[in-house]
This record gives sequence, structure tokens and C-alpha cells, in this order.
Amino acid sequence: QVQLVESGGGLVQAGGSLRLSCAASGFTRVWNLMGWYRQAPGQQRQMVATITSGGRTNYADSVQGRFTISRDNAKNSIYLQMNSLKPEDTAVYYCNINLPPSRNYWGQGTQVTVSS
Repeated sequence: QVQLVESGGGLVQAGGSLRLSCAASGFTRVWNLMGWYRQAPGQQRQMVATITSGGRTNYADSVQGRFTISRDNAKNSIYLQMNSLKPEDTAVYYCNINLPPSRNYWGQGTQVTVSS
């Protein structure tokens, strides 16, 4: 059974930093894509950053230059370094993995709250 375990959320002041981690387990195939998504109250879930197993990254415009996604293939893990956090970054952050042929799995989410 595929499982994603997220950690690293919390409360931080505007301008501060947080680092999220996500460890995936329960599969043997090489993953296609992993990423971070977020959902604020009353809003749809949106992509924050994604990374392929080969290291290609993609960022939402709103976080470009402030957030950095990275991976550790040996550990089936990804990380999200979030700098210069803003109150509008407040949301529940979800880890996602896409496994061949093309099936998505989600973590339970971790709350990030940025105070002004």
C-alpha cells in the first residue's frame, strides 16, 4: 500500500522559513513525478511545485524564487524549502506522487500558517 508521510509544517512569521518533507513507501516502481500542492480554506487545491525523478522542476508563479523543491531518489523522498513566507502561503500542504502507468496518491497534509 502506497503511503506518503509529510512533516515540517507549523506556524511562522512572515518573512520566515520552513522546510517540508515527504517520504513515500509501499511501491517498487520508479515514480514519475512527485510534488507539493496546497489548499487554503474555501479554495481549490493548487500545484505549488513538482519534480520528476530525473530532477526537472516546475513551480507555481506565486512561489517562484522563494520555494525550492528537491528530491532524494534513494529515500523516495521530496522536500520543499520555503523562504520569505507570506501570509497568503497559509494552507494545508499535500504531498503527491504519480506512479506508472499514471496513478496519483496523496499524503494526509500538513498545516502551514504564516502570521503577519
